Amino acid sequence: MVGFGLAYGGAGAVFWTSLARVASSWVISPVLGALVSFLVYKCIRRFVYSARNPGQAAAAAAPIAVFLGVTGISFAAFPLSKSFPIALAQALGCGTVGAVLVYNLIRKQLGHLLEKSASSHSEPQESNTQTKNLGLLSDVAGPKGTQLEIVYGVFGYMQVLSACFMSFAHGGNDVSNAIGPLAGALSILQGGASSAEIVIPNDVLAWGGFGIVAGLLIWGYRVIATIGKKITELTPTRGFAAEFAAASVVLFASKLALPISATHTLVGAVMGVGFARGLNSVRAETVREIVTSWAVTIPVGASLAVLYTWILTKLLSFIL
Repeated sequence: MVGFGLAYGGAGAVFWTSLARVASSWVISPVLGALVSFLVYKCIRRFVYSARNPGQAAAAAAPIAVFLGVTGISFAAFPLSKSFPIALAQALGCGTVGAVLVYNLIRKQLGHLLEKSASSHSEPQESNTQTKNLGLLSDVAGPKGTQLEIVYGVFGYMQVLSACFMSFAHGGNDVSNAIGPLAGALSILQGGASSAEIVIPNDVLAWGGFGIVAGLLIWGYRVIATIGKKITELTPTRGFAAEFAAASVVLFASKLALPISATHTLVGAVMGVGFARGLNSVRAETVREIVTSWAVTIPVGASLAVLYTWILTKLLSFIL
């Protein structure tokens, strides 16, 4: 966008104040994602891993997390009423329904393990630490045996939901980035350039959704491997913390109309759960490569936009 503006209208055609907001979000979003994921993962270690029965604690924490996530999405993205009290009540109702469904799912799928952990007295005592005098940032040893199987089972289901949450937030922000220039051009063609509200046809939105899904199918596996394996070692609890934190940050930014990068935020969130285990748990070489690629894409994108603008301008002047 900046490259096109510079090529077509010069420096005066670029709204530098808006650009500064966007550029600052590129730095703030991964930092914020790392901070939130760090705190989420530390909460899991403090209130689940250090519990007398980690499996039961995980099963109790899962509906609470779903309640918060569904309530937040319902209230921020799907306001069912223009009245604040009614919209809040409806969002709380949706969150309650989601929490009940997840509670029943966990009890149905992992009930036999939960009963086994509740009836067994030796394993919880061996696999847990004393919870007295433990702070949020204290290092807590993880559960073992059946307890670990339950915790990973619960957060395995939770990570499916957090991935859906992240996908929703990603579509609400990054797909909007792609459709934004097209929507602006269509608004001009339809004579609505002076209007503050841009009406986007549903078929245009559908093409944006199709494009992001096609890209995921064709090239997504390469990015999946980088984020999932090359930054830090991920488990269901760490993956949930990273996705839940990143999705929350991206959704909040979308609500503020900030076009941040969901990938930047998620990478920062993955680094955050790595830092929660120690600085050596994050592969510095991979992080350097990612940050370098972020920096390179900005001037390269601007240069290509200038080049394409020049070529298309010459072609159109020749044809017309």
